[in-house]
Parts: sequence; C-alpha cells; structure tokens
Amino acid sequence: MNGYRAELLSLPHDPREAGDAARIHHPDGLLVVEDGLIVAAGPFEAVAPRFPGLAVQHFPGKLIVPGFVDTHTHYPQIDRIASYGHQLLDWLEQHIFPAEAAFSAPLHARDVADGFLEELLRNGTTTALVFATVHEGSVDALFEAALAREMRIISGKVLMDLGPEELRDADGHGRAETEALIARWRGRGRLGYAITPRFALTSSDAQLQMAGELMAVHPDALLHTHLAENLAEVAAVAQRFGDSPDYLGVYERFGLVGPRSVFAHCIHLEPAALARMATARAGASLCPTSNLFLGSGLFDLARLDAAGVRVGFGTDVGAGTSFSMLATLREAYKVCQLRSCALDPFRALHLATAGGAAILGLGDRIGALEPGMEADFLVLDPATTPLLARRTAGKGLAERLFALQMLGDDRAIHATYVAGRLAHGGPAV
Repeated sequence: MNGYRAELLSLPHDPREAGDAARIHHPDGLLVVEDGLIVAAGPFEAVAPRFPGLAVQHFPGKLIVPGFVDTHTHYPQIDRIASYGHQLLDWLEQHIFPAEAAFSAPLHARDVADGFLEELLRNGTTTALVFATVHEGSVDALFEAALAREMRIISGKVLMDLGPEELRDADGHGRAETEALIARWRGRGRLGYAITPRFALTSSDAQLQMAGELMAVHPDALLHTHLAENLAEVAAVAQRFGDSPDYLGVYERFGLVGPRSVFAHCIHLEPAALARMATARAGASLCPTSNLFLGSGLFDLARLDAAGVRVGFGTDVGAGTSFSMLATLREAYKVCQLRSCALDPFRALHLATAGGAAILGLGDRIGALEPGMEADFLVLDPATTPLLARRTAGKGLAERLFALQMLGDDRAIHATYVAGRLAHGGPAV
C-alpha cells in the first residue's frame, strides 16, 4: 500500500450538467493505492490517520489527476507524424498506406509498438483506443507491449478489403484473423478488442456486414472507425452509397451504430445524423490537431452537445501532430473559440479523462480518483517551465489548470502511474 500526497483534482461528471458538484478537489490531498486500485482519496488530514505507518510520497506544489484517455489514435503512423502536404485521401495514399505495409514484418511492429506506448506514457496517457494495421501480427505486437506495461489498451486488426493490394484482406481472412485475435487476447491483462473497419470506403458491403455480425457475437468488443472527417471523403461515401440517407446511415445499415461504437472526427454531420448518434449512444472522438493539420474542418462541440452526443478527445497520431493530451486540449479550445463556443478547463479535463472513459465503456473503472477504481493517475507540474511557473504562481485552480492546457506539454507530466505502478518519470521533487 502506498500514499501520494499533493493537490487532488478529479472530474467524474460533466461540469455542464453537474456544475461545481462535478469537481472533486482537495488542495492538500492524499491518494492511497493498493494492488493497482485506489483505496482512498480525500483531504490529507482526514485520510492519513486511517492508514498508520503508510509510506507517503509527497509532491508539494503539484497536482494529481486521473490518467488521460485517448479515444482515437494510430500506432503504425508514428513514423509518419508531421508528413508534409495533402488532405486526407491523398495523404493516406502518399504517406500512410506505404508505412502500414511495413507491418507485415513482426520485428518492425514490435519496435514501433514499444516506441508508441512509451510516447503515450511520457505524455500522461494511460488508456487508448488504437488503430493497428490489416496485419494480424500488428495487433499481437501492440497487445504484447501493452500487457508488459499493464496499460489499458483497446485495439483490433483493421478490416480493409478494398484499397492498396498490400493492405487488403484476402477473402475470409478478415473474419478469421479477427476471431483468432479475440480468442487469443480476450481477458488478458487490461486489454480490450475493437472491431475496426478502417472507414466505409475501404470495406466492401460484404465486409461491413461481417463487421456487424462480429459486433453481434462479441458483446464485449467496441466498434472503432472513422466518420465524416473530410469533405472529399464524405462526397466519395455519398457517391458509393447513394441509397443511404447520410454517412452515418451506411454504418447503421450494417449494424455498426450503438453504445459500443466510437466514431473518430464527426465533423461534417447533419443534425439528423447527430440525433441518431445520440439516440444510439454512440461516441464521437474529436481530434483537433489532426483536423487542423489535414485541413479537414472544425468540429462543432456546441452542436454535438445540443444533440446529446457523447464525446471524448483523440490525438489521432500521425495526422495528429502531438501525443500530448494537453496539446490536444489546447487546440480544442482554439477550435471552440472559432465556433464561438467556450471550452472551460474543467470540462476539458473531464472529457480527457472520465468523458473519454465513458465512451469506451470504462467509466466504472478509470477516469476518476475514487475508491475502487484502477489507479491510473498523473502528477502534473504547473511550474515545469519558467513561463508556466510565472503564469501559475499564486493563482487559483482554474487559472493553473487552464495555463497547463494552453502552455503545457510532456514536460508538465512529472510522473505517470499505471495500475498503481510508476510507469514514467520519477517521484523526486
């Protein structure tokens, strides 16, 4: 059993709905962890006497928050991050498909998986929903690396029977390999499986139908794909699926829209589609750094909120330009400003933690600092750079949190703990 003393902040509920009651804040708090779970969290003076002799690591001036939850990213694209030029469809052809073809080599997949997960931890991300490639071994490599780190990673083999020949499922292989991966990895560590059609244009109708059948027979799996990211993509989907009412309707036709569905981007959706998403309780992963980098468009958080769509944030590496959830929240704030929609720092942190956990179906296990939950947490340093130190000195919680989101990066992550174990950084203060 170990204790961690610092300022504690957790936002298990959306501040839009719960107001200040959403915020659990202890200026001098104590987090008690045993066997990977949170045993207690509260004011130091109230909690410490309950645990005589407890070894306590003290982080004066620092802030403990839940680990970040990345609801959409691509591990095979790490080596193509910051690749110049082109919008989505051309960028895929020029940069991404050639990079993903290399994952037919198991050693390459293992090397990239290790590097990818270390970047997540360095940036304070403890849970992620991750695209692999069409290769079965790409999922094995990621899951093996995540299992060794005790990370909560959800991933799956990409289903793709249209597109480049070297990244195309042969007849029947997509289903057989997906079933084999689920059988091999189900129940191991903190791993989860996602049925992963890349997007509507890269799967035949038969494969999309098969994905729906897999969702039906595997009730513990998520559905992870892309939706309405780019105008050219939306137009191509409309041309191919002319009898569907809209892009979401394509996925609905094949049984792919429900409470276990996570759709990345959701920029170019009409009100009727958003209303159906909300009714289905499907989740939207908003990816601002990717959307800006590829010129895809600006998500409309106010419209998603008005429709009742559940949302989280994704880095979407490699179109996304940073592994940092702080950087992602920074760009999300700017997008909201352009949309005349204020994103306050408390709601931003909620969506990057408990909100993201909820759309992954993990809201009862991660995303908050509450007894019984898994002990994934971060120690944030609001004085990690001279500028941050100047900006946050003597300021209240809201200003310090906002400054961390606007000015912070991986340097602000003093330490990352996964299942109660130090996974990045160090306890020295």
